[in-house]
Amino acid sequence: MGTDPGLRRLALGTLLAAYPGPVPPDWAVRLVGEGLAGHTLFGTNVHDFAQLAASTAALRAARPDVLVAIDEEGGDVTRLARATGSPYPGNAALGAVDDPAVTERVYAAIGTELAALGITVNLAPTVDVNTADENPVIGTRSFGADPARVAVHSAAAVTGLQSTGVAACAKHFPGHGAATADSHHELPTVDVPPAVLGERDLPPFAAAIGAGVRAIMTAHIRVPALTGDDPATFSRAVLVDLLRREYGFSGAVITDALEMKGAALAAGGVGPAAVRALAAGADLLCIGATVDAALVERVAAEIVDALGDGRLDRARVEEAAGRTAGLAAWTRPGGTPPPAPTDLGYAVARRAVRVEGDVTGLGRPLVVQLHTASTIVEERVPWGLGPHLAGLEELRVVAAETDVASLRGLAGARPIVLVGRHLHRLPGCPDLVDALAATHPVTVVEMGWPGRWRPTGARAYVTTYGASHANGRAAAEALGLAG
Repeated sequence: MGTDPGLRRLALGTLLAAYPGPVPPDWAVRLVGEGLAGHTLFGTNVHDFAQLAASTAALRAARPDVLVAIDEEGGDVTRLARATGSPYPGNAALGAVDDPAVTERVYAAIGTELAALGITVNLAPTVDVNTADENPVIGTRSFGADPARVAVHSAAAVTGLQSTGVAACAKHFPGHGAATADSHHELPTVDVPPAVLGERDLPPFAAAIGAGVRAIMTAHIRVPALTGDDPATFSRAVLVDLLRREYGFSGAVITDALEMKGAALAAGGVGPAAVRALAAGADLLCIGATVDAALVERVAAEIVDALGDGRLDRARVEEAAGRTAGLAAWTRPGGTPPPAPTDLGYAVARRAVRVEGDVTGLGRPLVVQLHTASTIVEERVPWGLGPHLAGLEELRVVAAETDVASLRGLAGARPIVLVGRHLHRLPGCPDLVDALAATHPVTVVEMGWPGRWRPTGARAYVTTYGASHANGRAAAEALGLAG
């Protein structure tokens, strides 16, 4: 017997797929017409604004209320500006500036661009409180380590974004900021009692809900006191008892990508993960970035099978599809084409720069950028001071593999500017700084999350709280090196 068409359409109405390349393939458009909730756009889907607007129009022609989602956080996570880096600073810089009105303006500017391009859901802001310096996946995506500050800026971001008709999605519930593992690769554990979550991790979500956030994304993290051995994405205690009943959230619950190891390994595959997430109370299931028609059909078939064998109740799936449809109905895509980037993001990035020590009189230093691998969510986006330097020599090296004598020779009598991200976690970095500082004036520029480590032998330490294009220009200007 074939799949019941009505049940297939119901299942498709809970799925957020994706497609490869800058043009939606026929299957991606066809599935939208057959009831697929929508697609998430990644960097590979973005060539330029005209192309992107044409892509979303093609999806909307298949069904006007299709959801088109994207991760456009500003700062280190950008899809629209993946070729150059974002013209907006990210959350860490906004938290450092600590002006909620500015945060609201930045998110409204991002939302205006998204709405004009036909994008209806921004999978932002990240409202995690980054309390672990070793956190490999949140870092500068967070407004900071103080729950009260993060809460204020979370509400401001939601307000600014949703003022443009683009739905905000606060993430990652119940809080990914204390994790020291990356849920793309494994299932992190945050082993704290619920009272700690309530004081440390949950205030920003409460603030986002108070601001009317339309969606909240789950975290593939294990909190044993609430979730047992499972991720929060599969926990009714988290998604229903805590989020809906205790915090009163009535919008759509979106899963983080189910292809991530934190979910797929725990469930035995993307299809079973979709069933478990729906049963736990999730509404819109983000399949992931690597998706084709066959995978969508397999996941939909798994949901239909679960309806037949009792793993899923039909009323639960209808509720999920209804919330997803309600999210789509709220959005207001359209508007005028986005203008060329204004100076808003660059002005805010300048305000975020912090300087410890003396950066005057650098002249024409040797600028050294220390290689740092990008995370999956960041994708490979240009960063650093390079695009902003006035004809200065820039060298790119791996800290742990650098020949100190050769670097000293290249510098000659010039001072050295070392630029990196998350330097406290970078193998070989502290030793490299100490070795160079023994013979040269060294200025260290931290463009990632600043940990507790400080380069004691350096002449100056500069923190940008992010590595966007705007952050890079701000740093170059602070050092007197900008073209």
